Amino acid sequence: MNSGTYAPRPGAAPVGRMIVAQAALETRMLLRNGEQLLLTVVIPSLLLVLFSTVDIVDTGAGEAVDFLAPGVLALAVMSTAFTGQAIATGFERRYGVLKRLGASPLPRWALMAAKTLSVLVTEVLQVLLLTAIALGLGWSPQGGPLAVLLLLVAGTAAFSGLGLLMAGTLRAEATLAAANLVFLLLLVGGGVIVPLDRFPDAARAVLEWLPISALSDGLRDVLLHGAGVPWDRLGVLAGWAAAGLGAAARFFRWE
Repeated sequence: MNSGTYAPRPGAAPVGRMIVAQAALETRMLLRNGEQLLLTVVIPSLLLVLFSTVDIVDTGAGEAVDFLAPGVLALAVMSTAFTGQAIATGFERRYGVLKRLGASPLPRWALMAAKTLSVLVTEVLQVLLLTAIALGLGWSPQGGPLAVLLLLVAGTAAFSGLGLLMAGTLRAEATLAAANLVFLLLLVGGGVIVPLDRFPDAARAVLEWLPISALSDGLRDVLLHGAGVPWDRLGVLAGWAAAGLGAAARFFRWE
């Protein structure tokens, strides 16, 4: 019997193909989930339109959309990489999905890579949508795309690490409550809608070290003020990414 007897040849597919297939599945599941769409698409879009057209928050001189668009982009990254991923992964862990996938030919590191790829694909769609809405509202972005890309990637890594850490250590119900609570708190206190200089100095000194603040302020420096790469903000995000991903790798429980 020669090796050409069976077609296709039995055995696992190449790891790269498995990662792409799993990422495509993860993305389809996310886009079909109404709650996830509300979190990742509807809420950021509504916030951008509402606060850009209605004078509710004093965003300083200039058009409100110029201040708000970078913050809403940061919020979109957080909603997908942290809140959405934490909740979805937490319930996959509770129902035994992760345990079964971990026993499949797909390596566990490849599963995490597929989830990360799915997050990145979703974020690309979010950025395109929010950019189109902001431009329609009169947004005039400044700065270079490389700095924006570096910030978005660093922010994704930071929030992914924190989301996976939460999903891998807490019960699914606790993850659901905690992730949504953190989302709301960081929406209010992370410089997304309300400028950080509106907070007392003591509170501002703490809030500036949050990953959402570093991402929103970094994007605002580039897209609003035309600055170069904000290395200080990137440093904060890199620190959160290293801490979150390292802790997730150490303490994540698959069962």
